[in-house]
Amino acid sequence: MLAGRVSIDGRVATIGQRIGDTSRLTVDGRPLRFKSETAAPRILLYHKPSGELVTRHDPKSRPVVFDRLPKTPQWIAVGRLDFNTSGLLVLTDSGELANQLMHPRNQIEREYLVRVLGELTGEQRGMLMRGVSLDDGPARFEQLNARGGKGSNRWYQVVLREGRNREVRRMFEAAGLGVSRLIRVRFGPFSLPRDLWRGRWLEVPAAEAAAFIRSLTIGKGANAL
Repeated sequence: MLAGRVSIDGRVATIGQRIGDTSRLTVDGRPLRFKSETAAPRILLYHKPSGELVTRHDPKSRPVVFDRLPKTPQWIAVGRLDFNTSGLLVLTDSGELANQLMHPRNQIEREYLVRVLGELTGEQRGMLMRGVSLDDGPARFEQLNARGGKGSNRWYQVVLREGRNREVRRMFEAAGLGVSRLIRVRFGPFSLPRDLWRGRWLEVPAAEAAAFIRSLTIGKGANAL
């Protein structure tokens, strides 16, 4: 600046001069671009259809969720939904926030609607609530409620606090029932909006996203975002 090499909005900058969010800075005539370190992480909600993969590229050229999302910023999926599972997928532009959301210590609820062939007995329901043994450790539902159905198909609403691979499907299989349809309808405080069609997305308002982030970071000291 003392050498007069820095300019703000086309004028040579002076020591102590203030700049705004829209100010244009150049050094030796070249634009200086920077990202505010205080920018809050952004959160996106996507209604994933069945038949899409949560990956950026598929060698078999199957549809991937990122084909439908804005190209910038670089969105990071919070966990995954398998190829045949539909519903709410949460994404963010912050790797640190994504890690927080997926970390088991935060115990964030995931809610699903599950359609199975058959009806749970009292014994099976008790087993799923107490916990079943899977190949990667025990798992249990926080909530398990009947939601009706027709014929041999029955719907259930379930809540759990972790997101292991195909966990809901494997739990019902451990109880002797196969899952024919699986829909995630809630992740933490974010519910799948009724008017959000499959294959569409919306961004969480900044104030709502900030409140959620604060709820994760309160009392975590150095781990705070």
